[in-house]
Amino acid sequence: MKAVRMYAPGDLRVEEVDIPSYAADECLIKVMAVGVCGSDIPRVNQYGAHVSPIIVGHEFGGIVTEVGADITKFKPGDRVTCPPLIPCFQCKYCQMGQYSLCEDYDYYGSRRDGAFAQYIAVKEGNLLKVSDRVSYEDAATTDPCANALHGMARAEFKPGDSVCVYGAGPIGLFAVQYAKIQGASKIIAVDVWEEKLELAKKNGADVVINSKKQAPVQMVMDATDGNGADVVIDFSGAPVCQKASILSAAKLGRVVFLGISHQGLELSEKEVDQLMRRQISLNGSWNSFTSPFPGSDWTGAIDLYENHGMTAKDIISHRLSLDEAPEIFGNIAKGNFFFSKIMFYPNGQEKL
Repeated sequence: MKAVRMYAPGDLRVEEVDIPSYAADECLIKVMAVGVCGSDIPRVNQYGAHVSPIIVGHEFGGIVTEVGADITKFKPGDRVTCPPLIPCFQCKYCQMGQYSLCEDYDYYGSRRDGAFAQYIAVKEGNLLKVSDRVSYEDAATTDPCANALHGMARAEFKPGDSVCVYGAGPIGLFAVQYAKIQGASKIIAVDVWEEKLELAKKNGADVVINSKKQAPVQMVMDATDGNGADVVIDFSGAPVCQKASILSAAKLGRVVFLGISHQGLELSEKEVDQLMRRQISLNGSWNSFTSPFPGSDWTGAIDLYENHGMTAKDIISHRLSLDEAPEIFGNIAKGNFFFSKIMFYPNGQEKL
């Protein structure tokens, strides 16, 4: 089969490799669509993975082609998506059902071979069925959609809330779309790319703000009659946006940091004052895996695709073959390159 393997940071190779064997508790999946996660970019271009060489990629939708001897819940022909975390189920946090916090986990695409390939072997417990009504590319974005739902849950979002997202990448766009579906009173999206703000409009944002050209906090206040937003989530990981998120929140507002920054954060006197005097809640959000594994963020995302019109159609910016993977990651590494969700089709785009 064809696969994209990483040998070192910046060294991606499209190769012919053996179709993986599958154990008694695994299914062989034909990968129909696989997306590039935000975490794949630094993994491929800067840091590398836990093993090398490795087939990267963990956001995918596909079809079961073979099943192991112990498989009871799946059969050939089933359409599936894959929660990529393999928890230990033994540590303190797994015992609590907080699998995202597992202390001894495995992971498709970073600790074992992933889905930038025509086939992948996956444990039965890491598969979820999706309806034939759900396209393979939508199934492949269940992971970022689940992350968005987890962030919204951490913010205790409820219908009627005003919502502001800093960072209109794929997870932020899924949050915008979810807020729209669930009846947010106003949805505001902030980014530095006009192209991403256009996508935010398509996905349901009422107000878009280019923070390179406009003062975002003041614009958020103007859009909310001076109150601030009930829910503010930073998807960017940029300290300037994390700080602006606090200043954009309403009294009793809920702020969530979801974007990965790898940077420190020093709050000003005004920002600390806002947290205290407005009684703003500040929470972190990490991944999307809860009990029963993989949890309600995953099953909720699939339900949104199947029954409520959620779709990645206006989030995907590039639809490519596996052969184009090294070039697209190279373009990203050069910088100043617009993209939203990049999707590969290892077996062609037919019957999506």
